[in-house]
Amino acid sequence: MLIDNAKIWIRSGKGGDGAVSFRREKFVPAGGPDGGDGGRGGDIIFQVDKGLNTLYDYRHSGRITAGNGGNGGGRRMHGADGADAVLKVPEGTVVRDAESGKVIVDMSGENQRVTVLKGGKGGIGNMHFATPTMQIPRYAKPGQPGIELQVILELKVIADVGLVGYPNVGKSTILSMVSNAKPKIANYHFTTLDPSVGIVDLPGTGGFALADIPGIIEGASEGAGLGLRFLQHLDRTRVLIHVVDAASVEGRDPVEDIRTINEEMQKYNPEILTRPWVIAANKVDAIVPEEGNEDPVERIRRAFAPEGIPVYAVSAAENRGLKELMYGVADILAHTDRKPVVYPTEFIPEALEVKDLPFTVVKEDEHFYRVEGPRIEKMLGYTFLDTEKGFAFFQNFLRQSGVLKELEAQGIEDGDTVAMYGHQFDYYKEG
Repeated sequence: MLIDNAKIWIRSGKGGDGAVSFRREKFVPAGGPDGGDGGRGGDIIFQVDKGLNTLYDYRHSGRITAGNGGNGGGRRMHGADGADAVLKVPEGTVVRDAESGKVIVDMSGENQRVTVLKGGKGGIGNMHFATPTMQIPRYAKPGQPGIELQVILELKVIADVGLVGYPNVGKSTILSMVSNAKPKIANYHFTTLDPSVGIVDLPGTGGFALADIPGIIEGASEGAGLGLRFLQHLDRTRVLIHVVDAASVEGRDPVEDIRTINEEMQKYNPEILTRPWVIAANKVDAIVPEEGNEDPVERIRRAFAPEGIPVYAVSAAENRGLKELMYGVADILAHTDRKPVVYPTEFIPEALEVKDLPFTVVKEDEHFYRVEGPRIEKMLGYTFLDTEKGFAFFQNFLRQSGVLKELEAQGIEDGDTVAMYGHQFDYYKEG
């Protein structure tokens, strides 16, 4: 059973507390402090498992918690690090903050293993606080708390091409005839419930992934039936194949079917309709010629010729016209951008922990600014600025936390320098 949405609570582990301890040895009457540090809390990590195609395991998960760090001990003993919690998900899973709906991470492309919530840092023991004037420190730092967050997991299938259309127009049959997929095929009046993906292997081409999107009905964009959950699987496709019943076996008008499906996609995400598409006029084997009536395939061509939409006459049941259809689609794909659709990060969970901490922006001279405060210092502790992703993560934090807005309010200009705890950056206004 395909489950393509789930809502769960996740919590990273608390850091262990630092220890207060003093050496107690037979011939050392005044031993110094030897309290060790606490271990770090475990992380919440999402990892792509290419063997999965459903979020079923998270349907009743409730809370998923990483391990807490162990407390430090005497004799400079370091507490054990908490165990990470690794959540395996299908490729194409988008993790969103449940409250805002913003994207935390899209588990696609290069995002194969991503730490979503970092565990709290362990507190330092009293062995670090000894000074010439304070030789018997009786305090240590507690471990930092973990972060708890409710997230929505949303699976968007990854396929180059999507088969769309009303239920029972033959999409599953087409997929089974041209690919290695084995979807359940029957005369379902409403729709199959599971998107299926198969690989179309065409000699002379690189092949492509083809998805059978469950039948879309009128009102799907408003949530009729399971419409929104079906439409979400179109988000990554680069080419669409509209499959229609050219023979009107169930009495529907194929031209009106295409117009209705387009309206639903327009309401859901207008960008989808900017992608190239073709029409597969299916069930031509069931067309009964009637004297004086226009051939239904020619009627479809005439309706969509002004838009430059190719129309292929096919019979999935008899495997007629499918080879020409697939090669036509492959040619379109060859002239489109093959870069996968990966949704950018919009929400940084660590920002929740520091959002109420203060920061200051000081203009030290005409072109030099200094940003300080616990909000910045703590966030830098979460961030690896020497990687492209880490730097983008920190830039997003500066934007969301209001630092960039404050710099602009104080008159910062392109090329000015911003210093933050040993780091210096050149400022350039976005876009």
